[in-house]
Amino acid sequence: MASPYDVDLDKNPANYQPLTPISYLERAAKVFPDHVAIIHGRQRTDYRTFWRRSLKLASALSKNGVGRGDTVTVMLSNTPPMLEAHFAVPMVKAVLHCLNTRLDAAIIAFQLDHAGTKVLIVDREFSGVVKEALSLASVRPLVIDFDDPEYGADAPYPKGENIGTIDYEDFVSTGDEDFAWSMPDDEWDAISLNYTSGTTGNPKGVVYHHRGAALMAYTNTIHAGMGKHCVYLWTLPMFHCNGWCFPWTLAVQAGTHVCLRWVRAKPMYDAIADHGVTHLCGAPIVMSLLINASEEERRAFAQTVTFSTAAAPPPEAVLSAMADAGFAVNHLYGLTETYGPAVVNEWHAEWDSLDKEERTARKARQGVRYAALEELAVIDPETMQKVPADGKTMGEVMFRGNIVMKGYLKNRKATEEAFAGGWFHSGDLGVMHPDGYIQIRDRSKDIIISGGENISSIEVEDALYRHPAIAACAVVARKDDKWGEVPIAYVELKPGKLATEAEIIEHCRKLLARFKCPKAIIFAEIPKTSTGKIQKFRLREMAGSI
Repeated sequence: MASPYDVDLDKNPANYQPLTPISYLERAAKVFPDHVAIIHGRQRTDYRTFWRRSLKLASALSKNGVGRGDTVTVMLSNTPPMLEAHFAVPMVKAVLHCLNTRLDAAIIAFQLDHAGTKVLIVDREFSGVVKEALSLASVRPLVIDFDDPEYGADAPYPKGENIGTIDYEDFVSTGDEDFAWSMPDDEWDAISLNYTSGTTGNPKGVVYHHRGAALMAYTNTIHAGMGKHCVYLWTLPMFHCNGWCFPWTLAVQAGTHVCLRWVRAKPMYDAIADHGVTHLCGAPIVMSLLINASEEERRAFAQTVTFSTAAAPPPEAVLSAMADAGFAVNHLYGLTETYGPAVVNEWHAEWDSLDKEERTARKARQGVRYAALEELAVIDPETMQKVPADGKTMGEVMFRGNIVMKGYLKNRKATEEAFAGGWFHSGDLGVMHPDGYIQIRDRSKDIIISGGENISSIEVEDALYRHPAIAACAVVARKDDKWGEVPIAYVELKPGKLATEAEIIEHCRKLLARFKCPKAIIFAEIPKTSTGKIQKFRLREMAGSI
């Protein structure tokens, strides 16, 4: 039905501009030109310089034929060029592809070819594996070397050789700081490309758009509680979901990026104390480094630091230790396909007065949708009907909104499957509580079916984490002639702590039904991704050989 308001009220440049995070940096540079934008070792970069360098990089890319739809790939640590690339690449309507720095040459080669990389910026720390990848790839991009002057004498790895045709600083110097950058033709145009972990077969290329990145920058500011001139410590890799979009986020409040190449306890405490860090993000391994740091590594600091984590809910003991160390933990949940975290455990002040068991139960929930996400639901994937909000009925967690990916690059089948029924299917199984908070029970592939009964590996892991000697654990299925599958647990003990298999199983029996208890405890180092997520597919492979 036509509306009278549709007449002569069309979009025009005065009242409609595409959403893009690029404009946030432009504003910060104009309003706070002298404020420190980036700290990297001894380097200090103000917003005026950050903006100008981004323009020069964009100009240099443009001079080398990079434009709309071209892919600029980077293999960089958490360093200033990574931040500059997040703005410069989309300035020329190109797409930023950040490589996981832990990948092997074969996967890197696949991504370079799949993305059609035109320009490749490489930190010399990773030149060896990238050189091998280029020998395997079909594409022949322009390769630019970044030689970090702040590499440090205490570096755990030596710098590799130069493999490119030009140095990064020399390349940037060819650009024009008065470069006329372009808004995207459409805010739904691609801004970045992030590959899934590819635990089975080749990884999928997740495409983000300008609109989603711009909205995530706003919503991160809200849900992380980032005030004007906040100070953010880079412990989360910027290659991971574009650093959960925080490279773009800080410009909203003219915050300061504190770069950190290697995540170690002493540099983290030094940065927090010396630079007044207010926020950081990271996996549980980062929390472990902080709370288990030696007295020599620790530094006192006056501020409370917000630590956002998007892994499994931290155990009560970890939350308590983090609070004692001066950190407030912000529990999030999301996927690569949702620009990183899109769900937050919004805490209610009155929950602080609950007894420990009930308080822990509230903290274990993933939470409610981000402000920029339109809908979050738990749905029966067969009927596509929402499950009852009873905290018991399991379904698949599904998302709908502007911070869901554009789709998978060159993979229409996977995209259509992911968006079946008008929802993004996460593959995570969970429940909806009566108050609208969701709780993840398991990945669909991680549910253990034993004698016809479903066992949530997360539920078993929660019980294991209550044992005072356990630092890390993961539960997977092992084939069993009688039951089909049974749960087994891989366990890492805390330094100086001891526990036996029998003791840990007995501990679980006090908390779980007997059929849910691990049938074996394997004491071993648990394989993790570069972002600290446990690689259960590797554990399942290991379990198959037991």
